[in-house]
Amino acid sequence: MGIDRDRKGLVLVTVLWVVALLTVIVAVVGRSSRLDTKVCLARTEQLRCRWACRAGLETAIAVLNEDPRESDCLADLWSDNDEDFNDIELERCWFNVRVVDEAGKLNVNTATKEQLLELLYMTDEIADAIIDWRDNDDTPGEGGVEGGYYENLLFGYAIRNGPFRTIRELLLVKDVTAELLYGEDTNFNGELDYNERDGDESPPYDDRDDELDQGWIAYLTCYSADKNLDAGGNTRININEAAERQLQQSLGIKRSYAKWIVENRGKNNYNSIADLVNNNSPSQPQGSSRGSSDESEPLDLQTFSQIADKITVSNNKEIPGRVNINTAPRFVLTALLGGGDEGELLADEIITYRETLLEGMQSIGEVMNAGSMTVDTFKKIAEYVTTRSDVFTVRCFATADRGGLSGATLQTEVVVDRGSTPYEILYWYQGAHN
Repeated sequence: MGIDRDRKGLVLVTVLWVVALLTVIVAVVGRSSRLDTKVCLARTEQLRCRWACRAGLETAIAVLNEDPRESDCLADLWSDNDEDFNDIELERCWFNVRVVDEAGKLNVNTATKEQLLELLYMTDEIADAIIDWRDNDDTPGEGGVEGGYYENLLFGYAIRNGPFRTIRELLLVKDVTAELLYGEDTNFNGELDYNERDGDESPPYDDRDDELDQGWIAYLTCYSADKNLDAGGNTRININEAAERQLQQSLGIKRSYAKWIVENRGKNNYNSIADLVNNNSPSQPQGSSRGSSDESEPLDLQTFSQIADKITVSNNKEIPGRVNINTAPRFVLTALLGGGDEGELLADEIITYRETLLEGMQSIGEVMNAGSMTVDTFKKIAEYVTTRSDVFTVRCFATADRGGLSGATLQTEVVVDRGSTPYEILYWYQGAHN
């Protein structure tokens, strides 16, 4: 009897151990299955977000390709398009698109030290270091550094000694930090989110002043270039080389004007198309009776404005670094105009003037109609501005819809050159949404 009881007890213990073991196995398998399900869900959401971002990118490119090329301004659909760009639903995702004109920024490869110093928190030393990075010599500026400094760092690297290829390359330059480059708007949505105005509670660290500091990346580019073509896509007329008859026929101007242009270019040629006008230039044509005369006639401001987009002083197919005066923000315009109170006032007047135009300024000559703009000031900026753009940054933000709740997020940033056929991708980044 005792032996039977022992056997029954042993069997019971064994059964209990088996049940416990099976329970553990079931729990482990269940937990693993739940984990696999979550991983699978996350991967599925990431895949949907990726294609939503691609859809946003293609939507933006389609809008850019349909946009008229005569001029580009902030009233164009690529800039102001809630219907196609904001909160668009797609396959259990929704996406937002933001398009930024790279020609509305200062080009870090061509900007002067004075223009760079207009940036918030910029110092003489950093400005000199930026210029030393992009130039092709080994002579440092007054406060700059050349290759030896970078090669002797703990993890050394070579200096570029050439143009910046991406704007994030600035992070390699001495004393340039992520805080200076990105500011508070680390997700690039152009809005002051909660984590961007809560001080040190969460990244990014901000000054809690309820004003969005977008950082240098909002004002600097390395991609902008003006194709040396007029609004119709035709090669501009080089006023340093064209004969009198060509000027008259191609520009549709009077013979007396063409004669004056040829006579006054002299041996040294024109350095800028703005050399065709001065403070003594008449504001309007002085009559047509002298049009067929053998006497030359100085160009008036109205006629100059009409032909400004058709003429050039360079045979280069592209002119890097020109800023679109229709899309440049106040800071960029101020930097171009020399800074200070006078530069800020004139920048405000340009913005006010361009807002009165449905399609923006069609010619750089029109900027002389803005507020207190003088011919002398125009002559200083004429070779640095344009009214058209080809290179744009497209940022797509996608969020998966998890039954009414927000799921996975993804951000894509692409720099597109629509001036190429087909369009050309100059930069591509895809990663987690900050």
